[in-house]
Amino acid sequence: MTRIMFSFTLLSATRQLIVSSPRLFSSSATLGYPKLKTHSGSKKRWRALASGVFKRAHAGHSHLNVSKRPGRKNRLSLTAYSAPSQTAKLKKLMPYS
Repeated sequence: MTRIMFSFTLLSATRQLIVSSPRLFSSSATLGYPKLKTHSGSKKRWRALASGVFKRAHAGHSHLNVSKRPGRKNRLSLTAYSAPSQTAKLKKLMPYS
């Protein structure tokens, strides 16, 4: 009976060693912090550029256009870029972009 108990403790000790050792092939095993989540609303509306700023489309360009003047429609079709204060907030909302 002591022999069975000894083999059981030896087996549990090896299991403990296997579980506590970090995996060498995984990069997430060495990182101590959790992954950051991207804000789903901002990733649908904004795109990151290589320069670090973000771009978006203007709202109100796709429907109810009869009452809008052509100059207004042209302005709404242009691309909008983020201001420096917006860029800092967007970098926190979208950390991997």
